[in-house]
Amino acid sequence: MKMIHTTAAQSINLKGQIMTFDRPIIMGILNVTPDSFFDGGQNNTIEQIIIQTRKLLEEGADIIDIGAYSSRPGAALISSQEELDRALPAIAALVSTFPDAILSIDTFRADVAEACIHAGVHLINDVSGGTIDPLMFETVAKLQVPYILMHMRGIPENMQQLTAYQDIVSDVATYFGQKIAALRKLGVKDIILDPGYGFAKTIEQNYELLHRVDELHYFGLPILGGVSRKSMIYKKLGITPQEALNGTTALHTLLLSKGVQLLRVHDVKEAKQIVDLLFS
Repeated sequence: MKMIHTTAAQSINLKGQIMTFDRPIIMGILNVTPDSFFDGGQNNTIEQIIIQTRKLLEEGADIIDIGAYSSRPGAALISSQEELDRALPAIAALVSTFPDAILSIDTFRADVAEACIHAGVHLINDVSGGTIDPLMFETVAKLQVPYILMHMRGIPENMQQLTAYQDIVSDVATYFGQKIAALRKLGVKDIILDPGYGFAKTIEQNYELLHRVDELHYFGLPILGGVSRKSMIYKKLGITPQEALNGTTALHTLLLSKGVQLLRVHDVKEAKQIVDLLFS
């Protein structure tokens, strides 16, 4: 399989540390929620959070992405305070136990993002692309941290009812163009694009976006692929999320072949093996 190598300047500034994308980056998922679709409730104590984080780091995760709010389709809304009550103790434990680890907070709330950055997190992963909280872009600009800009419509409760597009890739690109312009105007320097697989998209739209994701290199920004164990795999194959590792590996290989620079994954060891095979 021919690998695509992008020529854009691919790096982000993480509190003075420069992370480059000469080789794909692996973001390990750490959900501290009771209801995430695959691992909800597994990391509900500080001890379990530390054990799981150690495992992710030892297997090769470059970034730990902490989620304290489930954004799965149909997920119930929780308050900012409840999200913070889950996230902040986890962050404090990880900063103390793994001081060199790079941490991301998966949130669409500006107040949660700001509190987590001050607690020691390095970047913000916003599934809503700033559409749910109008203060998010200003907050990112004020904090001057890298921002993962994802495509989504609506909120997790109703996003799967908002799947009407003229052309999924062109519509996502238009969305990104508008959002990038707004972020640049505010002075945000480091932006990563996430096409938002599974968010306000049908299974067919997800696969079209997967096969044409290389078109998004037009923006010259790093692209993140988040397909790990998602319904676009297990529903298409008629299996469960627990059985979707093989399908996940197949799609990760396809994403890397199209020049995607970050993989957000539940299974770090297997993702690292793909990177080692294709980029060594």
